[in-house]
Amino acid sequence: MNPYVPIIVMMVVAGLLAVGGVAASRVLGPHRKNAAKLDRYESGLQPTPGAAEGGRMPIKYYLVAMTFIVFDVEVVFLYPWAIAHEALGWFGLIAIMTFVVLITIPFVYEWRRGGFEWE
Repeated sequence: MNPYVPIIVMMVVAGLLAVGGVAASRVLGPHRKNAAKLDRYESGLQPTPGAAEGGRMPIKYYLVAMTFIVFDVEVVFLYPWAIAHEALGWFGLIAIMTFVVLITIPFVYEWRRGGFEWE
């Protein structure tokens, strides 16, 4: 048997589950529309007339998005290093310390811009 057959089968099953879930929610889900469902949503704030025409949005929206991206990327790179840190030796330690220093720059930027202060 080809070693890729289980992977292909798993991909087909995952695709069928995804398409099946969307189709089932389309068929079985409620179809009632109201003003609250059709209203635009901007990071928890009511849309302002300026924002509806493409005006400026609060910087808080972008800072939250940047926080997610920065820390998501950090976890993606730190997890494999944590698993294999002994095998990587000094090279791995220097590489991860360089990465942590570089990832600290956007963290400090967001901290100074007030991204961690919630009202």
